[in-house]
Amino acid sequence: MNIGILGTRGIPNNYGGFEQFAEFLSVGLVAKGHSVTVYNSHKHTYQKNKYKGVSLIHCFDPEYKIGTSGQFIYDFNCIRDARKRSFDILLQLGYTSSSVWAKWLPIDAIIVTNMDGLEWKRSKYKKAVQRFLLKAEKWAVNSSDYLVADSIGIQRYLDDKYNVKSKYIAYGAALFNDPEEDAIKKYEVIPFEYNMLIARLEPENSIETILDGVVKSIGSTPFLVIGKHETSFGNYLKGKYDGESQIKFIGGIYNQDDLNQLRYFSKLYFHGHQVGGTNPSLLEAMGSQALIVANKNDFNRAILHDDGFYFTSPNDVKRLIETIIKNDNLSKISNNMKKIELEFNWTVIVNQYESFFKEILN
Repeated sequence: MNIGILGTRGIPNNYGGFEQFAEFLSVGLVAKGHSVTVYNSHKHTYQKNKYKGVSLIHCFDPEYKIGTSGQFIYDFNCIRDARKRSFDILLQLGYTSSSVWAKWLPIDAIIVTNMDGLEWKRSKYKKAVQRFLLKAEKWAVNSSDYLVADSIGIQRYLDDKYNVKSKYIAYGAALFNDPEEDAIKKYEVIPFEYNMLIARLEPENSIETILDGVVKSIGSTPFLVIGKHETSFGNYLKGKYDGESQIKFIGGIYNQDDLNQLRYFSKLYFHGHQVGGTNPSLLEAMGSQALIVANKNDFNRAILHDDGFYFTSPNDVKRLIETIIKNDNLSKISNNMKKIELEFNWTVIVNQYESFFKEILN
């Protein structure tokens, strides 16, 4: 098969979830004998034309100059180039800035769109942007030959709202079994004597709710906030909790081993995401043997089931910090590791995509 993948800033991943997904999927499909091309921003730090057998096409991306609107131009440039290729399948990761160009999609390729989460529900967006995103979602549904949902919740939503069927294929993660206490010394924490979260500092990730609960809790257990904080909401949070010495804004960490080590040695790992499908950071926490406290919603419950704890308010956070002991909940950690091993590992995910692609080509 000849497969094109667009909708990311490119590989190798140095940004986020869809980039990591594109890297694992493309490399995995190449290893199985397929031809795979991934579209990269021309500003990507990796400038070669091949990565582990994957072909890379760098397209002009003006986001660095003009902000978010540059994503639309970048996606158009990728789609325009894809029209020159003979892809059997063109996989779109997300639809936010690409569905407006739907009529320019190559007519000879089968268009498969991974619908991501419910972007229009994100509270960080103004009402006008939310309305646009809802329209973009509809355009993506109407212009795609096939849809992929990375969570059962998204699959049900697409069926209920648009009366369309989608293929459920989850996201992937890897198991972490190589803890080294020395690896976290540079973060000035003691193993199993700190709590943490990893997230983009955005309102819908429940960060303020979590930190309000931290402030209410008894004791001075350090709480690490890992995520880029040089944003308006990040600055707001830093200002609000400026006097709380136990709350430490670490900034973004992009070294995967460091993240795995920090998750492994944490007391509690908080996952506050309220919208989206199968969230990568949740799976990575499960694979890192973290004890997870998640925002109570259908998306998180569909993954964790009873193998985590849930919060809806600062008082919930306070109670859980004060009462939950990691060593008393090793069965939850073990169950989550088994889910990664059997259901959410990258080998399984790559095989499912390959089978799906073969099915729709026949």
